Amino acid sequence: MTRYGLLILPATNRVYARAAVDLTQAELEIFGRSALDGRIGELDTAVVGGASYITFTGDGLTERDLAVLGNLSAGYALFEIVGELLRPIEWSRLDRYDDDLLTIQKYPGKTNEQFTKLLLNVTLLASDWATEMTSRRFRVLDPLCGRGTTLNQALMYGFDAAGIERDQKDVEAYRAFITTWLKQKRVKHRVLESGPVRRERKVVGRRVRIELAPTREEHKAGQTQLLDVVNADTARSAEFFRPQTVDLVVADAPYGVQHGSRTTGQGVTRDPLALLADAAPVWAGLLRPGGALGVSWNTHVASRDDAAAALADAGLTVVDEEPYRALRHRVDQSIMRDVLVARKPA
Repeated sequence: MTRYGLLILPATNRVYARAAVDLTQAELEIFGRSALDGRIGELDTAVVGGASYITFTGDGLTERDLAVLGNLSAGYALFEIVGELLRPIEWSRLDRYDDDLLTIQKYPGKTNEQFTKLLLNVTLLASDWATEMTSRRFRVLDPLCGRGTTLNQALMYGFDAAGIERDQKDVEAYRAFITTWLKQKRVKHRVLESGPVRRERKVVGRRVRIELAPTREEHKAGQTQLLDVVNADTARSAEFFRPQTVDLVVADAPYGVQHGSRTTGQGVTRDPLALLADAAPVWAGLLRPGGALGVSWNTHVASRDDAAAALADAGLTVVDEEPYRALRHRVDQSIMRDVLVARKPA
């Protein structure tokens, strides 16, 4: 049985860096169960030359397996352990664009990019298409998209990305960023729509839709991605996106500390449960059967059991296996973040 050592990617956020080992162990176990037929085992940690490694056994990992593992959110490099030596293993990632698509934006309240990738990964791995991670073009919806961190990660993977955000300033900031970035990087793209959405002579929202591709050849061949962002309330998502057209819904809920969320009945509230009760049934309606929804939130303002009940009330089946219960971690003194993932029955 071959033993491997996974070198952890350094995290710019020191608090997240302390949690990265435990989070990556849980994520690696989820990868093994969902996409690698249970062939990952004997997880442990080791320090080699002052660097932290996660060690594990792998039964005959193939090139396809390594291409899957290359997308671990905190994976930096992979080695085969041969006695006291580390032999580098070639692996590949889904990444289609330069990584500054994810890192260049800096603003207060931005979600850590490593965590965003982890949340997208574990949601995808709970879907019926986990084994198609490197071959399927998923359609991802972030129904609380802010300034687009999750959208950018979905684009990086080569997926279609859709988002909805109530704050017009955030949507305008993201539109300005992504259009400028695409031009500066000379990424072949076409703006399909940008401006107000009108129905019955009334403005009901604003929308930007962009078609893009990593290369001119792919764009010419019609192998394009679609970015679709709407400025409107998330509870109205079904007005802008057709039912059962989304593979994955990924949401980082407001933490109820500096930022609140707005619900139909209560207006602005710091309670994520009110948001889930209002919006989760709408989000679930957009999911294809077999799709998955992943949400993160602050457990100081809502318990895991109550959040799980809100997703169950929306007709989803919560994934409550052990690795998924090991994703809780501290963000700061007032935020203990957890992750819930649920499937839409096929």
